Amino acid sequence: MDITHPDLHPLYADHLATLKSRTDTALARAGRDHLVLAAGTPRYEFLDDKPYPFAVNPWFKHWVPVTKAPGSWLVYTPGQKPKLVYLQPHDYWHVVPEAPAGYWVEHFDIAIIREAADAVQHLPKDPARSAIIGEDIAKVGPFAPDNPKALLDHLHWHRTYKTPYELAMMRVASKIGARAHRAAEAAFRGGASEFGIQMAYLDAARQTENELPYSNIVALNEHGAVLHYTDFNHAPPAHFHSFLIDAGASFHGYASDITRTHAAAGADEFAALIDAVDDAQLGFCAMVKKGQSYPDLHVHAHHVLANILREHGFIRMSAESAVESGVSSTFFPHGLGHGIGLQVHDVAGFQESERGGTIPKPPGHPYLRLTRKLEPGMVTTIEPGIYFIDMLLAELRKKPVAKDVNWDKVDAFRKYGGIRIEDDVVCTNGEPENLTREAFAAAV
Repeated sequence: MDITHPDLHPLYADHLATLKSRTDTALARAGRDHLVLAAGTPRYEFLDDKPYPFAVNPWFKHWVPVTKAPGSWLVYTPGQKPKLVYLQPHDYWHVVPEAPAGYWVEHFDIAIIREAADAVQHLPKDPARSAIIGEDIAKVGPFAPDNPKALLDHLHWHRTYKTPYELAMMRVASKIGARAHRAAEAAFRGGASEFGIQMAYLDAARQTENELPYSNIVALNEHGAVLHYTDFNHAPPAHFHSFLIDAGASFHGYASDITRTHAAAGADEFAALIDAVDDAQLGFCAMVKKGQSYPDLHVHAHHVLANILREHGFIRMSAESAVESGVSSTFFPHGLGHGIGLQVHDVAGFQESERGGTIPKPPGHPYLRLTRKLEPGMVTTIEPGIYFIDMLLAELRKKPVAKDVNWDKVDAFRKYGGIRIEDDVVCTNGEPENLTREAFAAAV
């Protein structure tokens, strides 16, 4: 699906109508007349003129699929056509953003400006009556982002419910990610280093590191035990045991988030453990249904994974005892997943209602990122794992329950690092839609 695809026109028109309706209510609750979105401004390294990679305000790209136009603004006033104030500077030092084009431009009044300060003349006359959303650094003239809480609470809550247009974007992002995962696995099988695998991934995704939704995790062997491992060794290891890759892709501002784990040839026991986690993960994905409490699903995952640990000879206690004692958290220390969309860790994961509030995390599970009940339109990752993390295992050895751990088996698996399997799953009115599995099936 490209920028000129005819199917995008009605999808986007309906998406925009939904955003307008949500914003009308949010503005009324905040007592403001205008929504003013700053695309954002590049930040620079300390004592240098080198900019950090630009990341657009997610609310800006919620309205328009524009991610590389810093200094631009978007204005929406209920009952009026939205306005895009688009900075296209005269500049021979940098690449100038291309002129707006595609399925969405007809829905906006577009004003092209050449200097960032010129945006003021196209913004509402009364900044005090505007809800200005963005970072402080995006300030221009009297327009300083103030991010009204009442407005953002309403918009954040409803942003978790994806429109058909958004799901179409995420399906494409998943297909790009699946294609690149296939290339990464082939590079691993061919004996490439972590750096070599990363290069194969980028080439297949046709995206630069800065265009990806997050920094790829490309971990060989024991590096898989580092949950956010983002180093890339240039030399391949002396022996290949395992490969864990957590890597996504972007499309028109929307993200995919995919993790797979592979066993090297001959690592049959580890391959069997991967298969067990994969089967469990598919079971969790099948539970992404209307009304499902995500914390309950997370705790359920702990019981299932603890039973896998018992069946594969890592622990001698029951699954219930492993969860109650915290042993399962040694091997599965993170949350089962999180919302995803415009951001990899999408907003409002803990929000109680459209008026704010917080749903607490279950005791003993501090790293869970989603505590809401699932509803149609929500997209969540499902990413269970089993890891052999030296620091956590050392802590477990000091506890009385250590006697019920098969330490010889655990130590033998340290060289594999760990296992994580992650899919992006849509909650619907019926059976869940697994964006990731469908993308892999199409990539064969």
